[in-house]
Amino acid sequence: MRHVIIGSGPAGVVAAATLRKADPAADITLVCGEAEPPYSRMAIPYLLKGEIGEAGTHLRKDEDHYRRLRIGLVRARARAVDTAARRVALVAGGDLYYDRLLIATGSRPSHETIPGMDLPGVHSCWTLADARALLAKARPGTRIVQMGAGFVGCIIMEGLLSRGVDLTILVRSGYMVRRMMNPTASGLIRRWCEAKGVKILTHTQPKELRSEGGALQVVLADGASLPADLYLSVVGVDPNLDFLQGSGIAVGQGILVDPSLQSSAPGVYAAGDVAESVDCLTGKRQLNAIQPNAVEQGRIAALNMAGRPVHFKGSFVFNVLTTLGLVSSSFGTWQGTPGGDSAEVLDEARYRYVNLQFDGDRLIGANCVGFADHVGAFRGLIEGRVRLGVWKQRLMEDPTRVMQAYLAAAHSVA
Repeated sequence: MRHVIIGSGPAGVVAAATLRKADPAADITLVCGEAEPPYSRMAIPYLLKGEIGEAGTHLRKDEDHYRRLRIGLVRARARAVDTAARRVALVAGGDLYYDRLLIATGSRPSHETIPGMDLPGVHSCWTLADARALLAKARPGTRIVQMGAGFVGCIIMEGLLSRGVDLTILVRSGYMVRRMMNPTASGLIRRWCEAKGVKILTHTQPKELRSEGGALQVVLADGASLPADLYLSVVGVDPNLDFLQGSGIAVGQGILVDPSLQSSAPGVYAAGDVAESVDCLTGKRQLNAIQPNAVEQGRIAALNMAGRPVHFKGSFVFNVLTTLGLVSSSFGTWQGTPGGDSAEVLDEARYRYVNLQFDGDRLIGANCVGFADHVGAFRGLIEGRVRLGVWKQRLMEDPTRVMQAYLAAAHSVA
């Protein structure tokens, strides 16, 4: 059996190892889209801070891992997939034939469409190559204007500030990490960042970049301009799907998959950021670009590819973010549901906040800032659809008692 995996992030690497265990005689090829060993993008902030070297970003620290498991690494990009011929065409030339194919190509940075994005000094922060470029140029006093304050934009701040740069962040919307935080939580994160020396301009975005006297000028929509040595664009990510044009594989926001994570094309599976699967709570299709989801989907897709049927129960939306040392998190339907109850507690001086959302006597979502110890409790109550009974009213009165509610629920189940 020939298994080809396109993508060497967490989903692809876990899938390859799972396949080897489930199918010892199989031929397994892992297509790496970059000229790098498989690595974790989530480790790049630690590389920027100097806490790890490049080897610390590698998903498997044992240099012999892939050879020992007889997993072939191909450092190339996929150009096209021919599902009729069961063939993957590579950008550099050559083809890979498969019996089973896993597409785990992850995401790529979204691109701003403004004049000047091709100028020297314009960077993203998504790959090891991007990190190397930033490390080479970011020095004490370097003026960096960063467009974007989503998940990636927030986690790289500490690495940049640790190098002594002068950091200004532009936020197009009114608040930071708007895809995972309500305005109150976002406001706390903003004030925390500003207290650490970051300049944040909300409702602001550039209309063009210019090069003047060897430096960049970031021209804003109101006509004002900001001088910059580096312009850092981190405005979000999109799934890597362009190479699937003409393949016949059904695509919505991502690759549409069934409970086995198989696509509309027989023998072709998808996992991670590119897989559009169902939410375990709402049953609605969505992309869920978080590493735990990618790892689980990679494992389940691999088992199905090896002929060991197992279903994916659906993704659970949660994010845990550390911004300059401040931990924030979101879980489930944190925006709430029509007719549902909510409760919150706010301690602005200590940067602590909890917001709970209920549907009947079930907790369905939460936003937290400054609470790092209760991630498992939030996930257990929400993902487990636990009926809270008397504990709903107790949480309405004091939302910080989530751990006690979780332990009480676990005890009642036992």
